[in-house]
This record gives sequence, structure tokens and C-alpha cells, in this order.
Amino acid sequence: MFLFRFFFKFLTFLLVLALAIPTFALARVWYSANNETIRKADAIVLMGAAQLDGKPGQVLEARLKEVLRIYEKAFADQVFTLGEGAPGDRFTEAGTSREWLARNGLGWKSVTAIKIGRDSYTSIEALAKNIDKDKYKSIIIVTDPYHCFRSVTMAKDFGFDATCSPVRTGIASLDKAGFRYLLRETGAYLAYITLGRRGIHISDHVARKL
Repeated sequence: MFLFRFFFKFLTFLLVLALAIPTFALARVWYSANNETIRKADAIVLMGAAQLDGKPGQVLEARLKEVLRIYEKAFADQVFTLGEGAPGDRFTEAGTSREWLARNGLGWKSVTAIKIGRDSYTSIEALAKNIDKDKYKSIIIVTDPYHCFRSVTMAKDFGFDATCSPVRTGIASLDKAGFRYLLRETGAYLAYITLGRRGIHISDHVARKL
């Protein structure tokens, strides 16, 4: 009888834990998306998204507009664009982003394209390896609201002092993004902290053109 009670309590504890951890992660992803806390930084970092033969897709264009907005408000005077192209592409996400920003008011010298990385982790890893982290210690990441928490977590793991400025328009904004996106990002965050930090990298690249 004692063993049965012990086993039942242990099983109940595991069940509560299995429900509590994802719920807590989902709450943190949601809270980060809905509570912007950006401050002046050394640089703005644009997370890549699909480009269509040199033209930003809908998700990327919304992110670019947010970069332009906070740049014009003088939150930082240097921008790094991230993301390589898909196999066979003539253009990269980073290069397309840099050109769009230059054509919309930012000087070419203010924008650096880091054309490495097909997903969040490898893009931030490329950023850490290709810039002077002593000079650009504090960064503002620009991405979708529900992508903020995981992106900031990764950036901090690479030694950056990171905040996030989420997009306000487009199909990935809070007004348009559905609960499915929140669930997907919660799962991706849990995968990163349980596996990614241990060297088991699971790409979050979404193979679709938006």
C-alpha cells in the first residue's frame, strides 16, 4: 500500500510538472511579445525572413519597417541584418534587407549584412562571430512578437545584452498572428533550452515564402 501511494504521488508530481513547464514557457513567450522594454543600444539586429528574388517578403518587410522606425528614433546608429539565402537563391535575406534599408533612408555605412545562417540560432551565432562584441555589446533585436523571447534568450547566451522591438504591422504582428504561432514558439523555446543548449541543434527555418 505504501509503495502504491508513493508511486501515485510521484506520478501526480510528474504530471503536474509536465503541465506546469510548458504553461510557464508559454506565459513568458506571451508576456515578452506584449511588453516591449527596449532602450538605447549599440546596434539594432534584424532577424532574417523570406525574400523573393531580392524583394522582401511580407514578414521581412514588416521587420524592416520596425528597424526604420526605431532607427529614426535614435535607439541605435548601427544596424546588422541577418540571414543567408535558400539553396539556389540569387539573393540573401541579409543583403536584401540592407538594400531595402539603404533605399529607405539609412546610409550604406550604417547597415552591415551578415549573410550567414538559415535559422535563428545560426544567424545569431554568425552575428556573435562576425562583429566586435565589445563595441556592440547591447543590441535591440527586431523580429515578430512571439519570436522575441527565444531570440533574446539565444542572444544573451552568446553574451549580448539584448532586448526586442517587435513588429507592429504585417501578418506576424500581434493583431494578425494566431495562437498557433504562440504554441510553435513555445515549443521552439523549450526545444532550445532543453536540447539546443546541449549542442543538439533543431532548425526553426520555415520553408515557405511570405
